[in-house]
Amino acid sequence: MHTFFICVGVGLCLLIFLDLYRAVFGPTVIDRIMGVNVVGTKATVLLIIIGVIYHRVDMFVDIAIAYALLNFIGTLGASRLFQRRKTLRPTGEGWKAEQGGSS
Repeated sequence: MHTFFICVGVGLCLLIFLDLYRAVFGPTVIDRIMGVNVVGTKATVLLIIIGVIYHRVDMFVDIAIAYALLNFIGTLGASRLFQRRKTLRPTGEGWKAEQGGSS
């Protein structure tokens, strides 16, 4: 049974690399935010699988819940930030308007 969970964990790690590619090379900000969010969700599942392998599910569930909550709050914060800025570049018009600068 441990072999099954180890194989699932390795497969999940490989899928995380695909999502990291989307987070780094995403064409839009929304793609990048969603890529990071999916990586966090898969990492949460990976924590539960590690807990099953080490027979300490009770401890790893607490860690996974805390990590999922931080992932959710971070995604909301990044979404709000990019909604206000409208750009990724600090020299863009959205950044200057947010900082009170004029051009």
